[in-house]
Parts: sequence; C-alpha cells; structure tokens
Amino acid sequence: MRILVVEDEKFLAETLSDILTQARYIVDVSYDGEDGLDNARSGIYDAIILDVMLPKRDGFSLLHCLRQEKNYTPVLMLTAKGDLKDRVFGLNQGADYYLAKPFANAELLACLSAITRRQQEILPETLRFGDLALTPGACRLQCGESVLSLNAKETEILRLLMMNTGQYLSKETLLVKVWGFESDAVGNNVEAYISFLRKKLNLLRSSVRLCVQRNVGYRLEEDR
Repeated sequence: MRILVVEDEKFLAETLSDILTQARYIVDVSYDGEDGLDNARSGIYDAIILDVMLPKRDGFSLLHCLRQEKNYTPVLMLTAKGDLKDRVFGLNQGADYYLAKPFANAELLACLSAITRRQQEILPETLRFGDLALTPGACRLQCGESVLSLNAKETEILRLLMMNTGQYLSKETLLVKVWGFESDAVGNNVEAYISFLRKKLNLLRSSVRLCVQRNVGYRLEEDR
C-alpha cells in the first residue's frame, strides 16, 4: 500500500516515514498543504496521514477539498490539537480517524490498518456512471440489457475511472494502481487497454465516452 504523509515538521515526517516503511508501506511526504493536495488528487494513495497545522493550506481545508471532489481516500488526521471540538470538526469534514500527538507507533499502525480495511469493506458492489453499471467482483459491464465480460485489468482501469469521475487519471497513476510498482509495464500498455475499453463501450452502444487529454490523462464523459 502507498501512503501519503502531509506533515510540515520534518523530523516528525521522517519518523512517520520510517515507521511506515518498516511496516512495509510505500511512503511519500508533502511538507505543506498545497503540495499535499496536489499529491492527494493523484488518486494513487491508499490512505493519507494529515496534519492540521500546515503552511499554505491547513489540513481541514485540504480534507474539505478532497471530499468536495469526491475523493474518498481514507484520511487519518494527526495533530497536537486533541480537544473534543477539534476532533468533531475534523470528523465532520470527512476524516476517518483522529489521532492526537503524542502517539504510540503501534496505535498509529492499528488506526491506519483499520481505516484502509474499512475502505475496502464499504466499496459498492456495483459502480454506475451514465448508462453503465460495472460489477468489479464479477468483471461484468452492463449497459441496458447488454452485458460484456471484462478481463481483470480492464475492470480495474474502468473501476478507477468510475470512482474518480470529473477528474483525469494520468498514465502514471493507472500504471501504479493497475500494474503495480514492480511491473515492467509502460505507457503503451495503458494505451492498449484504453483502446480495448473503448471498443467494448462501442459494442454496448453506451453514451459514455473514454476521453483523453494529452499529457494529462483519461476520464469518463457522458454524451448528453
């Protein structure tokens, strides 16, 4: 799993990175709210550890932006502000858990495990966009009365696009999420599977189009 740590105190950020790396997570660190928001929007993270007091953009604002954009990456808020009012406000903004400093390493890892596990449990069985209905568990795509089977990678690409409607997903994001960090896959692999999906959307006569913006990425759009 890949974790984004957004923390401006460099010593603490490095400590968190070490703890998570030892627990076999892959870790990226952002030191301010604007950089953290840009990274979080990439969609490649399985969870975010987010401080409240950050330069450029505070953690509450960052979290609010993500949730407004329908980005539901699990967020563990980590802050010195531990009073009830702050905890309630953070949870109301969309945080999945609130952990006050100082914390025990085991508690941090347990909280992170809990929110990522819960995220997997609450994913819908069927995703919908426009006239499409995707059932990832069965690799099944339906449009009206027509149904097609997808292979595993087609299913995962379409699942990611349907979970991130309204924003572009880059080739790099799709490579990491679908093929994994250790894969030898390259951008041409993504292009090939995008082509396969376009053909299947055409076969289904769907009103949904798979659009590309050069040097930005891919997203779904619906013909009105």
